[in-house]
Amino acid sequence: MAADSIYAQKLWLKSYEKGVPENVQFEELTMPDYLDKAVKDFPDSTAMVFVGHKLTYRQFQDQVNRFATCLTGFGIKKGDAVAILLPNSIPCVVAYYAILKIGAIVVLNNPLYSDPELNHQFNDSESKALITMDALANRMIDLRPKTKIKQIVYMRIGDYLNPIKRFIAYKTKKLAYTEVKAAADVYQWKDCLAQYQPNPPTVKLTLDDVAMYQYTGGTTGVSKGVVLTHGNLSKQVQQINAWFPSFGRGHEVMLGALPYFHVFGMSCSMNLAVSLAWNQILIPRPQPEPLLQAIRDYKPTFTPLVPTMYIGMLNHPDLKKTDMSCIKGAFSGSAPLPVEVIQEFQKKTGAYISEGFGMTETCPVTHMNPFKGKQKVGSIGLPASDTLARIVDLEDGVTDMPVGKPGELIVKGPQVMRGYKGMPEETANVLKDGWMYTGDIATMDEEGYFYIVDRKKDMIISGGYNVYPRDIDEVYYGNPKVEECCSIGIPDAKRGENVKLFVVLKEGQTATAEEMIEFGKAHLAAYKLPTEVEFRKELPKSTVGKILRKELRSEELKKRKP
Repeated sequence: MAADSIYAQKLWLKSYEKGVPENVQFEELTMPDYLDKAVKDFPDSTAMVFVGHKLTYRQFQDQVNRFATCLTGFGIKKGDAVAILLPNSIPCVVAYYAILKIGAIVVLNNPLYSDPELNHQFNDSESKALITMDALANRMIDLRPKTKIKQIVYMRIGDYLNPIKRFIAYKTKKLAYTEVKAAADVYQWKDCLAQYQPNPPTVKLTLDDVAMYQYTGGTTGVSKGVVLTHGNLSKQVQQINAWFPSFGRGHEVMLGALPYFHVFGMSCSMNLAVSLAWNQILIPRPQPEPLLQAIRDYKPTFTPLVPTMYIGMLNHPDLKKTDMSCIKGAFSGSAPLPVEVIQEFQKKTGAYISEGFGMTETCPVTHMNPFKGKQKVGSIGLPASDTLARIVDLEDGVTDMPVGKPGELIVKGPQVMRGYKGMPEETANVLKDGWMYTGDIATMDEEGYFYIVDRKKDMIISGGYNVYPRDIDEVYYGNPKVEECCSIGIPDAKRGENVKLFVVLKEGQTATAEEMIEFGKAHLAAYKLPTEVEFRKELPKSTVGKILRKELRSEELKKRKP
């Protein structure tokens, strides 16, 4: 980056909230070190709540040490990969920290994935053991011969319910009891904790050691294993912590609703909570009803969520009986958040939703809006402490674009991955001279705030004009009848592409395609107007609630094939 570049001037620094540093004085601590620190300072504070079951930090550490001893007994050693296939739960968090503690490599997997998807991730990561749940255990026993996995440990959610609640849950079939078939090297989680003592071997860890293979979503092809180090994990939570100087250690309650198998939930909920000795309320199924119930029961003060979670809660009838004023800090990422949602949430809670940006390859956060400083609706905010960002020419990937002009967003910082596991060419395509090429089209304004215009691959070219789906979606989120929407490009013989809009209406509402197109005329240039509108009951989403635009486009192109 040339010294005279507009980005070398770091215009964003003048917009930082008071108390947020340009550079963090990083502690040389791994995530297991942070757990030890939390136990030392807050041994009897609640660390986690799961289906009503509470665990103190002292109990948390005891379980981590017992399971670390268990893994060592299995023959797992430093550098070996261990897979976790669980929703947000106590065993998920405990297993994660136990694996890291002995220098093994965590592989977080999505419980909703199919066997072929899991088979790829297990084999690519060379995982040697698996922690899962009873509902998935039989499938995993059948899949195991195709992998290098030897031991399978499974948990039961029912083990965390008190006896009366457990009886009712199984009796009313709100919770299914799965009989796991007898097989060699298959163990129950609770038996492992009971059998092993809390004295694992001491393993020397450095921040350069590999901590995780975190797999990308795989919606555009084969899922890639992002190599994250202990330094990536540790420095990321220190960057997030530095961004929120008004939140202290040991006194907050985290709403742990973002899936922990996704990097957003892992860093911004699980690891942040442990590093600050907060209580985390684990939500295995982040639907509006359980989210609102958790807010009523546990009064969380910090809520990192994705847009669909905010939208779902604000449109749910239980909102009327939920006091949201406990929430002091709200954070959103993964997808653009409609302005109306931010405003409505602020009315209900008094808290502003701070939007940010990140990707699996950056652990994930690179940009955030100031928490108590100037927030700009629609902006992903400012580069985090110790993070550089530039907007470069879409063609040459090198020339810096002027303020306000779109180009590709590239970032550099301690949260950027080491590379993709076993994929040197893919790594070289996105990591150049330490800069991570995000594939997102963005702009920067004169105050250093960044705006995602769109994904390079999502951009629609209609009649020679660049059309960004986000602009269209934002307009239709302003329609009072619309709960969710998503626009894509569809082939057109004359214009190259036209816009098709998918809409989910709010409950009790009706509308026609003509009505929706007419609504757009007041807000959009003619070439941006949808030419087709399709109403659906729901839109395809990732497990973190991100609407899958690519899936909609793929479905549409298949339908249109001659």
